[in-house]
Amino acid sequence: MKIVSNYPKKEKELLVSKGPEVIKKIGNEAVREAVFSVLSGENVRNSTEFITRRRLAISNGALLAMFLRGCNQDKDFLQNLSEKAVEELKVTKKKDEKWILEWLLGLTDKAVQNILRDNPDELDNYRKKLDETLIDAVTDFEKNCGALEGNFKFEGKDTQVSWTLIMKVFLAIGAQTLTIRGSEKSTYGKMFERLVLGSLLEILGFTLIDHNNPPDKLEKVFWLSSTEKRESDATIIIKPGQGIRFDIGFIGRGNPEISLDKVTRFEREMTFGRQTHYMGTYIVVDRIGEKSSIEELAKAVGGSIIQMSLAYWPRTIAELLKKDVGYEHPILKMKDAEMAQFLRKALDKVDVVKYVTDEE
Repeated sequence: MKIVSNYPKKEKELLVSKGPEVIKKIGNEAVREAVFSVLSGENVRNSTEFITRRRLAISNGALLAMFLRGCNQDKDFLQNLSEKAVEELKVTKKKDEKWILEWLLGLTDKAVQNILRDNPDELDNYRKKLDETLIDAVTDFEKNCGALEGNFKFEGKDTQVSWTLIMKVFLAIGAQTLTIRGSEKSTYGKMFERLVLGSLLEILGFTLIDHNNPPDKLEKVFWLSSTEKRESDATIIIKPGQGIRFDIGFIGRGNPEISLDKVTRFEREMTFGRQTHYMGTYIVVDRIGEKSSIEELAKAVGGSIIQMSLAYWPRTIAELLKKDVGYEHPILKMKDAEMAQFLRKALDKVDVVKYVTDEE
């Protein structure tokens, strides 16, 4: 039996899931809470941290379950683990299995590139050195701190606890943490850009439409970006002839040039449906440095920049919509406490999954 066969199936599917599957498995409520935090002015990294930690906790448990099942099936499982992991790693083509086997060797994809230089022949040498290192570590630890005694009871079977077991589990968990954090940093960034923008526009009273199959009446509608090179992240049509392009990016204060590029790359007019629409541009960024002149530069080319680091920044967008196109929304008159309550209730009605594509 392959080592990875003992990794719990549902948890294994979560490892390389696309955006919609991730949300489904993590839960809509957890995602809505993260979106609410961003709409309230919190850093998206902080807002998604608890989602990442939940995935890590689930994966931690899955790794331990795999170890315990292996030990229960084969008394020499720990002794032969690294050698068998190398054998399976050389032949597997599946990304999730590759990750798990790398973790058992204390590796990540990046470590394979940097340490082994993508040379499969180096795996055997690495494995031998790893085994020697762990044996020395266990020997020293038992000498200094004493033996580890006790049992794990799992699926009705007992597995003896040892420093060898614990250190090999911890080795895998450490590598797994690096892999998952690295992959989710980019995944959540792109996924939450769509989630936040789509949810906000729906809350502000706009209806999501299919850009390729628009309704006859273009009023209070929006669509999110496709893969077209120069398309904005979202486009709203307030009424025929009048619209706003949105571009959102969780960009720190150190990248004003990127923000300016976003402002200047869009045309002031857009032909859609049967007519030409005059377009404004709103750029939503994380924050802007104190000495940055990006806001003045944006105004010079007809754009507006909104900082997500400001508390309840959706009100700023509502104010701009009123000023630029005469669109009014009740949040303009809400105090912060009222807005928080309103956003929570409104988010409860948002189907967040529809704003995430299989590309995430």
